[in-house]
Amino acid sequence: MVVNRAHWDELVPIHARSDFYDLDRFKTGGTSLKSVELEQLGDVNGRSLLHLQCHFGMDTLSWARLGARVTGMDFSSKAIEQATRVAEELGIDARFIESNIYDLPSALDQEFDIVFTSYGVLVHLPDMPSWAKVVARFLKPGGAFHMVEFHPFSQMFDDASDLSELKFAYPYFDHEAPLRFEPDDQGSYADRSATVDTATYEWSHSMSMILDSLLKAGLRIETFREFNHSVYRQLPFMMQSDDGYWRMPSGQPDIPLMFAVVATKPG
Repeated sequence: MVVNRAHWDELVPIHARSDFYDLDRFKTGGTSLKSVELEQLGDVNGRSLLHLQCHFGMDTLSWARLGARVTGMDFSSKAIEQATRVAEELGIDARFIESNIYDLPSALDQEFDIVFTSYGVLVHLPDMPSWAKVVARFLKPGGAFHMVEFHPFSQMFDDASDLSELKFAYPYFDHEAPLRFEPDDQGSYADRSATVDTATYEWSHSMSMILDSLLKAGLRIETFREFNHSVYRQLPFMMQSDDGYWRMPSGQPDIPLMFAVVATKPG
């Protein structure tokens, strides 16, 4: 986790100035939220919301603009500093906490109407059962956990830029030893031209492990959906549709690219 923290500290300034995040547009009143999560969460006005692994807070602040009372957490000190600066610059009421997700119960003593997390966070966590217990800890009775994530099946494939078809490269089921990714000439997902010097570790988690961890933490799965489109060009040969989402091209298998879960804490 120490290596990953250094990696994400390095990515924050790269991402903050990238076209991918488009912070300038956000500052003029834009939102970073996608239709999937907007439709899933619905009206958040007046509701307390905890955003786990919030990076530098654009989604957190987007929820605040919709009326939620927001708290964002991330283990990167650079991310929390950037999120706090943007919130202060824009006059948005938001709280940001620097913490490892597993240590968050020691840093925050509160329960929320909504716990939210999205897009590319689970691969950076080694332990799904402990993660799910943290989610449950911060939900009020009757509260809802909302997650939108990249499908673990879609993360099995090689994403090298010279590929034109699906090629298996990574495991599907959980494994104790993480995968180490060295810095290369592909920069960051948000800026392929950027120079990145730090390595990162990732873990695979099967869908059964993710859902079973939530169930064993005492949550009730209300909805589970899979999508054949993605908010991000996960594979180099994917094509962007008019709606802004990325899909597999004609002639390639139609595979699950994202999933969404709503889980509630019994009242």
